[in-house]
Amino acid sequence: MALKVLIPTPLQQLTNNQAVVECEGSNVTEMLNSLESNCPGIKARICDEAGNLRRFVNFYVNSEDIRFLDGANTVLNDGDEVSIIPAIAGG
Repeated sequence: MALKVLIPTPLQQLTNNQAVVECEGSNVTEMLNSLESNCPGIKARICDEAGNLRRFVNFYVNSEDIRFLDGANTVLNDGDEVSIIPAIAGG
């Protein structure tokens, strides 16, 4: 199942400067494992030491925030678009 993962600019150094990477997976966790196998080191930037998604990195599946779906267990379908969006803070 092919998924499009939109990579934010700060992480594109790990994707050979690609803004979009194709991955596989039936849920967000599997997609992250596929992304890591294609782009070694990227998972450490978006997951903590226990493998959980970092709080300051937001994930959207077809423009839906996974925090309001099923989190890392959110089901993915062929052709879905996953956006990785780092949170921005400031004043």
